[in-house]
Amino acid sequence: MLFLFPTPIGNLSDVTFRFLETVKQCDYLLCEDTRRSGILLNHYELKIPLKSFHLHNERKKCESVLDDLKAGMTIGLLSDAGTPGINDPGSHLVRQCRDHDIEVVALPGPCAAIVALSASGLDMSRFQYFGFLPKKPGKLGKTLQEILNYPGTTIAYESPYRILATLKVLLEIAPDREIVVARELTKKFETYYRGRPQEVLNSLKSTKGEFVLLISGQL
Repeated sequence: MLFLFPTPIGNLSDVTFRFLETVKQCDYLLCEDTRRSGILLNHYELKIPLKSFHLHNERKKCESVLDDLKAGMTIGLLSDAGTPGINDPGSHLVRQCRDHDIEVVALPGPCAAIVALSASGLDMSRFQYFGFLPKKPGKLGKTLQEILNYPGTTIAYESPYRILATLKVLLEIAPDREIVVARELTKKFETYYRGRPQEVLNSLKSTKGEFVLLISGQL
């Protein structure tokens, strides 16, 4: 059996009782970064073997993991923060498990996209998740133009190094569109900036940390 364990996106207290009890059943844990996962597990005094499993070695290690699962082992998958497979390793392994009739159990828990959406004040009846926006300016502009045609809310991740550039592109192509920028979710300096692109640019005092960008849908 494969368990998918969502991990805190900033606050170590955001671990469920089910997480703490279920993780003890695992023979070992697959971790995007064993050091990061080790901090979380040590915080809760959990001693379980850890194995590296990230985007660059997922396909290479998948076969051996499948062999262990077929042999009856119970394995857990953790990303650095949030839900496995959501812009993190895991989707390929889960597909392979399904193809080989191996049971997969996903525990509910932290996901930055959903946390940001729930507190954004934007429409939650219809939304799409985009992941990280393109880095190249030309492709970014084209992608944002496509996003602006979507009738519901769009959720995207952006790095602290590109958030201002992305907002400036939005200001140029959609100056009246309502947006929300969520910064450092669940952490001490969690902040939401809401308004038109120029208003958000005026309010955004720091570009340090992790960002979630939400764009309202086309009316």
